[in-house]
Amino acid sequence: MKKRVVLGMSGGVDSAVAAYLLREQGYEVIGVTMQVWQDDNGFKEREGGCCSLSAVDDARMVADTLDIPFYVMNFKEVFREKVIDYFMEEYIEGRTPNPCIACNKYIKFDELLHRAETLGADYVATGHYAKIYEKDGRMVIEKADDDTKDQTYALYNLTQEQLRKTLMPCGEFKKSRIREIAKEMDLGVHNKKDSQEICFIDDNDHGRYIYEKKPELKMPGNFVDPEGKVLGQHKGIAYYTIGQRKGLGLSLGRQVFVSKIDKDTNEVVLTDESALFKNTLIAHDLNWVSRDEVQEPYKAKAKIRYSAKPAECTIYPLEDGKVRVVFEEKQRAMTKGQAVVFYEDNFVLGGGTIYAIED
Repeated sequence: MKKRVVLGMSGGVDSAVAAYLLREQGYEVIGVTMQVWQDDNGFKEREGGCCSLSAVDDARMVADTLDIPFYVMNFKEVFREKVIDYFMEEYIEGRTPNPCIACNKYIKFDELLHRAETLGADYVATGHYAKIYEKDGRMVIEKADDDTKDQTYALYNLTQEQLRKTLMPCGEFKKSRIREIAKEMDLGVHNKKDSQEICFIDDNDHGRYIYEKKPELKMPGNFVDPEGKVLGQHKGIAYYTIGQRKGLGLSLGRQVFVSKIDKDTNEVVLTDESALFKNTLIAHDLNWVSRDEVQEPYKAKAKIRYSAKPAECTIYPLEDGKVRVVFEEKQRAMTKGQAVVFYEDNFVLGGGTIYAIED
């Protein structure tokens, strides 16, 4: 009897080819697009976006071509609560969230998995570029064969139970080969552009989006230097993130960068770029994947953002499940609210949320 898998279909080429690969591997594939758009109170239709209405048509077209069942399921409420509300609250607190990690944790590999089980499915699947399999009795996440598309950074929060029920067939292919397969199978999305923006913000202006939803929280304040000297006025702290240079609206005769956001004083601290480089952070809300919790200092590599290269570090256990991470070389623009993800060889050790930065 064929194993049944529910595949999250975004309307893009990766999930389209994932459907084909799974079908060829002998699975009974059911395609599902998750309806997360928020109508008049959320994000607008954007051409080609992974959450746009046009994505449903693209996903349905692929399902018809491959002759697999296809459904649209309503995830609006849980997406608003777990992703959009979290996203806004973090920026308002002066932190920089990662909505894709929240979506993976609460939507794709939690809520979708529960829905899949009601359909009698054995697995959920996505078009992510990562490899998941069992090694020495434990499920592991290995980096994708295409290092330029690897998405393991955003998957560190998956539990062992979730990993045992998750398939990611694209991880063993280069992106160029995925597009070739889509063209060979006459899938109309073979040349569709990848979605880059935050899916629920049509212009990628997170500050505008947040304050349109919560105008009562928009409080202009001061740009200051590290000594507290006022340099100008900011529009509201949700517009800014650590390391930002553009969009400050200041003319100081020199380049300055956001180095600190203080929610308590409603101030944004600006410095020269050299002040952005630090080597120590504290992380909490940790999830360990390929090993148990760190009990003693442990050398590994870590990424502090999706686009960063893994850098050598030592992980020191602290009380209350936190860790201190000390990098051998200073890292640029460590940011509260972002994830730090640990690697050993090509495997994800685990990761957590950056809680504090130490000078």
